[in-house]
Amino acid sequence: MPSFCRRIQLEGRQTSDEGEVRAVLEDDFHHFRVALRHRLGRVIEISAEAPRHPFTECPNAAAPLNALRGMQLDPIASAVTRHTDARLQCTHMFDLAGLAIAAAARGISHRRFDIEVPRHVDGRSHARLVRDDGLRLDWEVQDRTIVSPSPYAGVDMSQGMARWALSSLAPDEAEAALVLRRCALIALGRLRDIDKDLHARPSGRCFVQQPERAPQAIRIVGSTWDFTAHPESLCRDDQSWLHSFAE
Repeated sequence: MPSFCRRIQLEGRQTSDEGEVRAVLEDDFHHFRVALRHRLGRVIEISAEAPRHPFTECPNAAAPLNALRGMQLDPIASAVTRHTDARLQCTHMFDLAGLAIAAAARGISHRRFDIEVPRHVDGRSHARLVRDDGLRLDWEVQDRTIVSPSPYAGVDMSQGMARWALSSLAPDEAEAALVLRRCALIALGRLRDIDKDLHARPSGRCFVQQPERAPQAIRIVGSTWDFTAHPESLCRDDQSWLHSFAE
């Protein structure tokens, strides 16, 4: 059965008062890169690239990330939402930026998440995450709700989960849970043929879906790939970039 697969990888280096983090994300629908530099506990530079993306306007979402310049490093990845409006950002670049900032704040030099969500059958699937340090999450999901295990059972992934996770789980597990939540929701996109969309929907939920931009955000047909049989190839082409830190 086909699965939605995603890999997120972060690499960082840090001295006593400055450092750099590079982060990549690749899945069926997306391939993004974010790089940030920080000094004395604040973001001083941030940039992004979009090697593969669903709509023509996606690469232009790199510019709004500059709203995070000057932000104080925070160990909670979702803290970026307090610094700028997430709806004006590319969801996936913004998530990567938050994870990179959190890694810098916590002094993490390497992190990798591997996620798999098999195609839903009658609305049900299992969402699985493995982190490089051995942490694992495995949820049974029904549409947008986690069915099991405890303490996740009954949590609505589409409403209020971030608040619940940050208040109910250890910070490290909450971060992983929110990474998996994003994938469990995105995997629902596999249930329809998104290549039939001519352009982005004007829902206002992200950068390309802003009503004034959506008509110009043309669907890139064929940009959805299938990694079910070879998930190890995710982010393979990013390894040189991940380790090419600025001098």
